[in-house]
Amino acid sequence: MSTGQDAPTAESTRTDVPEDRYGKTRAAKPARWRRVVFGAIALLVSGGIAYAMYLNFGSAPIDGERVSFAEKPGDAMEITINVTRDDVNRPGVCVVRVRDKAGAESGRKEVLVQPGSKNSRVTTTIKSIGKPVTADIFGCSYDVPRYLSRP
Repeated sequence: MSTGQDAPTAESTRTDVPEDRYGKTRAAKPARWRRVVFGAIALLVSGGIAYAMYLNFGSAPIDGERVSFAEKPGDAMEITINVTRDDVNRPGVCVVRVRDKAGAESGRKEVLVQPGSKNSRVTTTIKSIGKPVTADIFGCSYDVPRYLSRP
């Protein structure tokens, strides 16, 4: 049923409030300086996250890779590793370890990698407190302990 009147619109139903009592109404858009500040903060945070990711997941200056391992008598295991490094003039150290059947570390050894070539192959034997089933590399570093570097 139509009465001849148009349906009310948002503008016709809006009641204006006295400005001297409630103040002026604000625009819906935020201030421009806020957008600039929040944008700059977002750029700084994302840049910091990217830098941290690069440091943690970028290429390592020295890296070890297991070539082979073999069980030896007396609860020991022999491991052969390849060490790749970016500075051939610095000695390095790699930590190798053996694990038992449950997967727990049962032996560990630090291996000195002498300076000389970009790719070095090192073989060592690791003693275990139980029967070892596998050997792997825990990590490599240029921070050689003093007791390994003494003659």
